[in-house]
Amino acid sequence: MRRYGKNPDEDDIRSRPNPKGNRPRTNIRPKHEDAAEGMVLTVDRGRLTCLVGDTVVLAMKARELGRKAAVVGDQVSLVGDLSGRKDTLARIVRIEKRRSVLRRTADDDDPFERVVVANADQLAVVTALADPEPRPRLIDRCLVAAFDAGLEPLLILTKSDLASADELLETYRPLGIRYVVTRRDELATGEAADRVRDYLEGRMTAFVGHSGVGKTTLVNALVPDDRRRTTGLVNAVTGRGRHTTTSALALPLEKADGWVIDTPGIRSFGLHHVEPSRVILAFPDLVPGTENCPRGCGHDEPDCALDAWVAEGHADPSRLDSLRRLLSTRERREGD
Repeated sequence: MRRYGKNPDEDDIRSRPNPKGNRPRTNIRPKHEDAAEGMVLTVDRGRLTCLVGDTVVLAMKARELGRKAAVVGDQVSLVGDLSGRKDTLARIVRIEKRRSVLRRTADDDDPFERVVVANADQLAVVTALADPEPRPRLIDRCLVAAFDAGLEPLLILTKSDLASADELLETYRPLGIRYVVTRRDELATGEAADRVRDYLEGRMTAFVGHSGVGKTTLVNALVPDDRRRTTGLVNAVTGRGRHTTTSALALPLEKADGWVIDTPGIRSFGLHHVEPSRVILAFPDLVPGTENCPRGCGHDEPDCALDAWVAEGHADPSRLDSLRRLLSTRERREGD
């Protein structure tokens, strides 16, 4: 039934009141100038544990942040109850600009990238020399992700009492990556943690590795006050470890200034988000040789100028081999 006359300007037009009140809507958001600064330590089902000063605070993301999600390592601004008392909840109103972002996808065909950690300075790739066997291809993928994110890689080889590290180190020596080799008995004495700690001081380091390599055991040795995580055994049938870390967790380094971030064990490290052209930036000694490469050169093609440039003695051939090995990890299926 018509509720108003022919003239839409007539006074009998009914206006529907705002069911939530008479205050008009606005796009102006509060500036929260009095918000406190903090860092995200871990994320669990929409609740974020943050460190504000010396206080651990439980928080949730403010609605005005929309789809923007905070991850471990993020510097954030919080308002609300910052006491840290039980059953209190603060609110994250800002996520500060990130210095670095370590990303991964489920596989190379997955367009949805996951942010592993933010603001890390270093990526520690932990792998066992035996039980389970090392997976060089997974190591390569982690290195590509580290180079792409601008993180300095650190290779930590565990269980050297079960197998020699020489062959694996020879593979990565041309990359100039720093490394630490440890034995199982050194974890009990603290010697392994002391040697690794020298590479972590003053940095935020994310630890990655597949299950069963001793990653969380090493983190517990570096941060002995945190015993929330339990260590798992390697399955004798599959040769794979059990996932003992279920979410990323940032922990302050003991006896040194720095942070370690323990991440869940990974079985794959997709690189869909990494552009192959950016991998070359991790090889500054090879970059000058790309000036004569054809447009769009992937540096693993027959007409790549790097072959002649390296042959002329401008760089070590093993460095070019390493670059192309890493590029091969970023293979895409036909049609991508």
